Amino acid sequence: MRRRLLSLPPRVKVLEALGAVAGDRVSDVTDRGCRVAASEGDRVYTVQVDLGSGEAFSDDNGTVFRNYVGYPIIAYLMVRGALPYDAKLGEPLKEIRWRTLNERLKSYRLVEREVAEVFRRKGIDWSEVETFVEEAMRRLGGLQLWKRS
Repeated sequence: MRRRLLSLPPRVKVLEALGAVAGDRVSDVTDRGCRVAASEGDRVYTVQVDLGSGEAFSDDNGTVFRNYVGYPIIAYLMVRGALPYDAKLGEPLKEIRWRTLNERLKSYRLVEREVAEVFRRKGIDWSEVETFVEEAMRRLGGLQLWKRS
């Protein structure tokens, strides 16, 4: 079986993962995986990651159909300390209904712009968020995760 390297996700997926961790939606965490509840409360994703081999699995749409590292994997990696987590930045994101926002705006760029407004209203400078996302993406790229079928 041919392995497929998962690509980096849209940047907004780092923020979605922050919201999942801040919202206490990551559960049953082990050294190999977890479960992540969707922000709408209607789905629970299964995540399995082996950092030794780089194999990763999640049944979210981004990982399964678009072949990028989905937000449930990112949330797991944050909880495990393999990616940075910032509670101050996660707090404003924990109540966002991501699927509703994505479906309404139909553009990750527009979703990110709306999320930037959430931070502005909370008095958090967007440059701080940008720095966090850039570091998380850099570290995520260094992990080289392979899609496990």
